[in-house]
Amino acid sequence: MRIPSKPEAPSSVSSNALLSSPPPSLSEAQAESLAKTHFGIVVTATRLTSERDANFRLKTSSGVSYVLKIANPAEDPLVTNLQTKALLHIAAIDADLPVQRIYPTLDGVPEYMLPDGTGRHMIVRLFSYLEGEPLHQVESSPALRRNLGTALAQLGLALRGFFHPAAGHDLLWDIKNARRMRELLSYIEEPSRRALVELILTRFDDHVTPALPRLRAQIVHNDLNPHNVLVHAQDHSRVTGILDFGDMVHTPLINDLAVAAAYQLSVQGDPLADAGDFIAAYHAVTPLEPIEIDLLYDLIGARLATTATITSWRAARYPENRAYILRNAPRAWAGLEAFAALPRAQAQVRLRRICGL
Repeated sequence: MRIPSKPEAPSSVSSNALLSSPPPSLSEAQAESLAKTHFGIVVTATRLTSERDANFRLKTSSGVSYVLKIANPAEDPLVTNLQTKALLHIAAIDADLPVQRIYPTLDGVPEYMLPDGTGRHMIVRLFSYLEGEPLHQVESSPALRRNLGTALAQLGLALRGFFHPAAGHDLLWDIKNARRMRELLSYIEEPSRRALVELILTRFDDHVTPALPRLRAQIVHNDLNPHNVLVHAQDHSRVTGILDFGDMVHTPLINDLAVAAAYQLSVQGDPLADAGDFIAAYHAVTPLEPIEIDLLYDLIGARLATTATITSWRAARYPENRAYILRNAPRAWAGLEAFAALPRAQAQVRLRRICGL
């Protein structure tokens, strides 16, 4: 099947305008001007890769670094403010968590509204720059996976009780919306892979959808993938940064764990062999309820299916950004194939044992 270069989304997912809107187009010189005018710092800007926003690393002559983030104009300002308020909340609740800090403008506010020239506005924010190596560039280890699980659980605890008017926004990446992936299946070219996603979505409909109202829920990070984590340059077991709160949403708490666990799977042998370290460490800080443990297999599969499907659609829509959009796709497909070979009941037994049940 030939995919058109700029395919349109099906009607029921087109409301997720953020996923079908290209990142803001700003130059390094414009980023430097914004930093000086609104934050009072003289810097040299370097563009960072991003799927939806425009991000720049800013560096002063004395070597101090910051990150300037210009939000996609398609994003609801309230959703951006959700991320801002969450980071401010985390800083107040648990200052030891390795997340970015927000610096106010010269006017003392954490957000600046920048017109985009079409009648819309882009929110500009200045963040601290976290040092470390990207998780996807280092070799995994049991100690690293345990520390990562602990960090995610601690982040969830810091966000417990936090609320915001935009917390219930419609996010296609939210696992609870996995059934909507059916409308994007045509963008998966290979029939066997399309059938694999359909199998995962059927399991989701059968087991997860009826249980959603019974699951504890809160605002979560929702995107702990290897590109959003930094580790210490010398000690790769130490987590030094959790980045990108752009997919924050109010959803079942177990979804946050399922998202992260999907990136900790072994692609050879037992898919849960490596993920077990991560899940057990999370469970030690935030004990999972029995229903959450029994649905975790389906939720991890749903996240893999969501990653594979949305990235296929967006890569077809934006071929110029294809490499970045598809950066997690190979692991998602490998994980899906491994999951398909693991019987659900067997996976549930493994997960119960991992959690000490």
